[in-house]
Amino acid sequence: GAEELVLLEQLLGLPEGNKYGVQGERKVPVLQTNNGPGLTGLMTIAAHLVKQAKKDQLLGTTAEEKAVVQQWLEYRVTRVDGGSSKEDTRIILKDLNIHLEDKVYLAGNIFTLADILMYYGLHHIMVDLTVQEKEKYLNVSRWFNHIQHYPGVRQHLSKVIFMKNRLYTNAH
Repeated sequence: GAEELVLLEQLLGLPEGNKYGVQGERKVPVLQTNNGPGLTGLMTIAAHLVKQAKKDQLLGTTAEEKAVVQQWLEYRVTRVDGGSSKEDTRIILKDLNIHLEDKVYLAGNIFTLADILMYYGLHHIMVDLTVQEKEKYLNVSRWFNHIQHYPGVRQHLSKVIFMKNRLYTNAH
């Protein structure tokens, strides 16, 4: 949680210096603000950082996009962060694979905060997938590979290698 928020700050070009803590057993991130109570929760803090950086388009531009971005951010926190078993992981990848079948990004044709945080949330899962698993979730693999090459997103995270074969020839 907190590490991702630091990555997000860097991606957004915000000055460093925010103080993050964690709260409770589930290690919910908390942002200490100078004035008043801190902000709690990955999505709340991430949306705050995006607004601070004046990059509101990352939250979606139309009402529908905003709702879709919110939906995927919630999915990220409830399902991806909440999932721990192999079965949970399989369901998450299957859901995403179906959703991404006809889309470049989670919210359709625009790059949003949902893509960034889903990428960070799935990184540890994608690193461990076999070539066969990556091919099984081809749409997720295509999307993930695209996001990891998006300027500023990956930073120090390890690059996930996807086999270069006929399945990946139509790079966008």
